[in-house]
Amino acid sequence: MSSNWLIDTLLHALGIALAFAAAGYACVALWAVMKGSRKTQRVPLRTGSPQPASILKPLHGAEPRLYENLRSFCQQAHPEYQLVFGVRDPDDPAIAVVERLRREFPQRSIALAVDPRVHGANFKVSNLMNMLPHVQHDLLVLADADIYVEPDYLTRVTAPLADPGVGIVTCLYYGIPVRSFWSRLGRLFIDDWFAPSVKLSHAFGSTRFAFGSTIALRRDALQAIGGFEALRDTLADDFWLGELTRRADLRTVLSDVVVGTDVAESHLKDLWAHELRWLRTIRSIAPAGFAMTFVCFTSPLLLLGLCLAPGPASVGLAALGGGARVLLHFLQRRISDRAFAWHEVLLIPLRDALLLMEWAAALAGWQVRWRGQVLHARGDGSAP
Repeated sequence: MSSNWLIDTLLHALGIALAFAAAGYACVALWAVMKGSRKTQRVPLRTGSPQPASILKPLHGAEPRLYENLRSFCQQAHPEYQLVFGVRDPDDPAIAVVERLRREFPQRSIALAVDPRVHGANFKVSNLMNMLPHVQHDLLVLADADIYVEPDYLTRVTAPLADPGVGIVTCLYYGIPVRSFWSRLGRLFIDDWFAPSVKLSHAFGSTRFAFGSTIALRRDALQAIGGFEALRDTLADDFWLGELTRRADLRTVLSDVVVGTDVAESHLKDLWAHELRWLRTIRSIAPAGFAMTFVCFTSPLLLLGLCLAPGPASVGLAALGGGARVLLHFLQRRISDRAFAWHEVLLIPLRDALLLMEWAAALAGWQVRWRGQVLHARGDGSAP
């Protein structure tokens, strides 16, 4: 038995294994998305008047579409709610957007906290801590500045909180790109990779997640985990807000509401930096699982499998995995913005290859850059 034969055999086996793993993941992810789309069809809400709620919106700068996104929160069909905006800098241009909304919606209860105090390594959490004294109601809804919602959003995301066993309610989201190639590629990060991976995890019973797109909770649940103070030195504050409520034996609910989030990167370096921060944050939360994430990147793995093990088996797996990947893409288009952009299917190989490179880069370090801060992601959630 020659060493060359042994090497060839091992490489062939590796190729089949990679193709099988990539095709298998694509098929299972497609099943989870189809299952999730059926399971989360909107159902009529329970009768009864919704409880008053306060929406907390920490702001930082005049982000693209900030007015449109914040305006969608002013148009909620909820009988009684308050909006609380917060900035750290008195010269923040987001203040002008808030004042514009105050003039446009005088009937809305809109509070603005301008407070530079820093309480820990996470500036967003410091902002939330400064906003909390302005909050009037016991149902709290936290949502990032770049989120766009429909008029029934607030009523739906707060409804599960009537159950005292529920800790938080959170929402998945879809990407809203600006008019640039890189923002459209960034949308595929969210729609074609992140959202299906969450739905797959949820289909197998996991609720170990919470997203900055929306976290709704009661004031007593927040107090039970030590308030926002418990998050002031965390990097993934949204995840840890959910995790701490789960440790307090409260359930996490994935809402049937899917909200929109802006994808505004117009250059590769900006997209790379943003997605690398996301990936290193995910790695800090689940390092073992993240190490196996490469099986999610269908196109390059199928191509590598074909190169290492050319033959009917790998060709069949490539056809199966590639077909599932394309179907997943179009199903996510329908779920997210309900508009088919047929030409974007051509971006799938590039999107998967870029994800694989970002995943490798995420494994090479822990440092992340966020809103001018340089933070160090660690498995314990701290970010000193």
